[in-house]
Amino acid sequence: MSQIVHKTAGGNAAFHNFHNDYAHIADPNERRRLALAEIDKAPFGWYHIRAIVVAGIGFFTDAYDLFAVNMVTSMLGVVFWHNATSSPGKIPTKADTAIKVSTSTGTVIGQVGFGIMADIVGRKKMYGLELILIIFATVAQALSAHSPSCSIVGVIVFWRVLMGIGIGGDYPLSSIITSEFATTKWRGAMMGSVFAMQGIGQFAAAMVALVVTAGFKESLESAKTVAKCDGVCGLAVDKMWRVVVGFGAVPGCVALYYRLTIPETPRYTFDVDRDIVQASSDVRAFRAGQHKGHPDEITRVRAKENDAAQIEIPKASWADFFGWVMKWRNGSILLGTAGSWFLLDVAFYGLGLNNSIILTQIGYAKGENVYKIFYNQAVGNLIITCAGAIPGYWFTVATVDTIGRKPIQLIGFVILTAIFIVIGFAYHHLSGTALLALYVLAQFFFNFGPNATTFIVPGECFPTRYRSTAHGISAASGKIGSILAQVLIGPLRTRGAPAGSTASPWLNHVMQIYAVFMFAGIFTTLLIPETKRKTLEQLAGEVEGTPEFDPDNVRARDVGKAVELAQAEKMA
Repeated sequence: MSQIVHKTAGGNAAFHNFHNDYAHIADPNERRRLALAEIDKAPFGWYHIRAIVVAGIGFFTDAYDLFAVNMVTSMLGVVFWHNATSSPGKIPTKADTAIKVSTSTGTVIGQVGFGIMADIVGRKKMYGLELILIIFATVAQALSAHSPSCSIVGVIVFWRVLMGIGIGGDYPLSSIITSEFATTKWRGAMMGSVFAMQGIGQFAAAMVALVVTAGFKESLESAKTVAKCDGVCGLAVDKMWRVVVGFGAVPGCVALYYRLTIPETPRYTFDVDRDIVQASSDVRAFRAGQHKGHPDEITRVRAKENDAAQIEIPKASWADFFGWVMKWRNGSILLGTAGSWFLLDVAFYGLGLNNSIILTQIGYAKGENVYKIFYNQAVGNLIITCAGAIPGYWFTVATVDTIGRKPIQLIGFVILTAIFIVIGFAYHHLSGTALLALYVLAQFFFNFGPNATTFIVPGECFPTRYRSTAHGISAASGKIGSILAQVLIGPLRTRGAPAGSTASPWLNHVMQIYAVFMFAGIFTTLLIPETKRKTLEQLAGEVEGTPEFDPDNVRARDVGKAVELAQAEKMA
């Protein structure tokens, strides 16, 4: 019997109708493979750049909001602790820790929650919601004030938890949307470029702090120390921290429209919605720069009903998820991605959210007046970011699809272990210049190393139906590591210091602890697969004839094939 061909309307020299190319193919799984090949083999084009920019602006905002707190807490100390009995003009350690940890706490919730929801309801429906939450919470922080019934710390902590939930949602969503739209050849570079916007966000945070410091120069020069910064000086600092925080909402507003109108990823439409016709139409719409494909609706509904029973990919469910993750092949990869991210973030955020403390220790956050103090602090952050962080990110972008993810992560952990051993054990023998150089070097190998690859790999190595959930779990593990660093390890730096002192006599031992975590990261890295130049379906174990193939990830289409698979497994 001949197969009835259902073709869809549309298509011309500019916008090719890919669905009609495959409409004569009865097997929906073959149509899926051919349509996905259009994505995997597509030459790098403007639509890829557009995807990078839309996802990257979110990471720019995330990094800005996360790392601007370095300079903001110093300003808060001047404004709200000016009359403190001990260390006037400086924020108490507990308040500083609470403000920084609150964001990470919210981020854990957002990463897991948005990650799961993106696998249940779709990437498109969740993308943009997290950015709305970030914008709203950022503006609210900038307008926060102290009151008799609620301290400024409580207000800022509340809004930073909400902001953190939004930031957390951006991790799995931006990663998997980029990976599912990317060409196989340059997928690592595309995902790395999105993550590299974190470095630009750090740079922007320091630059905005430098600009507002220069803008209030005369007022700030009226006070020699932060303890004496009152009157016009105190008013200037109060305006400064609000501008620094509030600016974080600006890039988010720019990207919001594009996020709300992004098409659903074809892979999600294929594997979870199980709508082959719509997904095939979305592939060509994406390449044409359109928001969504518009196939013939009657054909689409009829095909979805007919194809449902034939699709090989298992349907997502909690039972299937737990069965999938309990297999060592899958569970070990999740352990590798989550464990590596956890170990990395202990040191990365332990240092990154305390740049001002490090700069103080090496004499780069001091000055003869308040203007010079804030100026040097901003310049110091710029030096660290420009010399170490930004080059590290872009070295990863340039090499991740040639060297590979696993070697970059492994080398990064090895070198970071050595750097922290040197800082930890030779701390009292190193000059301020040597410490700064080692700190910049650490920032470089964080980003030309595990900080970038721990973001990239979880967005590639899991099946579509659980890709967002697994990435969210991995990312949340990292933020749990950052909370551990800030709550338990970070405060150890002041051990042995006189009451009320801001000295850090135990900082060298904290660096030694970080070295242990970096050393452990070498072993978790061995659990992750190399993902360069492999399709997402191959990495998910869905392509027969490849070393990664796992029959449990692909349903048998008929009894005959089921018998063949059972016999093959029995012989094995």
